[in-house]
Amino acid sequence: MALQTSYQTDLIEAGIDEAGRGCYAGPVFAAAVILPPGFYHPLLNDSKQVKEKQRYELREVIEKQAIAFAVAAVNEAEIDRINILQATWTAMHQAIARLSTPPGFLLIDGNRFRPFSGIPHRCIVQGDALYASIAAASILAKTYRDDYMNQLHSIYPQYGWEKNKGYGTKIHRDAILQHGLCEYHRKSFQINPAAGTLF
Repeated sequence: MALQTSYQTDLIEAGIDEAGRGCYAGPVFAAAVILPPGFYHPLLNDSKQVKEKQRYELREVIEKQAIAFAVAAVNEAEIDRINILQATWTAMHQAIARLSTPPGFLLIDGNRFRPFSGIPHRCIVQGDALYASIAAASILAKTYRDDYMNQLHSIYPQYGWEKNKGYGTKIHRDAILQHGLCEYHRKSFQINPAAGTLF
């Protein structure tokens, strides 16, 4: 099914999505994207449904053709301080605020959002598989976060972040059991690597 180009057409619309919300380590990233009317790319979809190489191809297209785009991150210390939901909204707000073209309407992936500066918004569950602007935001958030986690991998290679990107895979959990947590892990998540769960 083709992605819808917009939710409404009266106002300049920005799609917003995040990456890394459920990770054990690293920041949560968010992106905001305003696409031109009628934007279409055959590969564009929810970032989880797109192969890595294609995500980077799409990022180049999105950044070249978007009316405006911005990416923001909130680090693990702030996640621990304010909780992951608030941190996600903060990253989204920062991305929106950095857009070079002010949006008049926000299309948010998910079911909840903290309103931003009185701009009307609509939350769409699994919106990254329905609307092009949210899908584009998911691509940017995912690729920027992956790049960041690859950098952290060079500091702490034992956790396998170049592959798991901070998610709770078996390799990551086993490394936590052997080496403990580092400063980039989210302590508020109360990670239980032996059970593979969060308390």
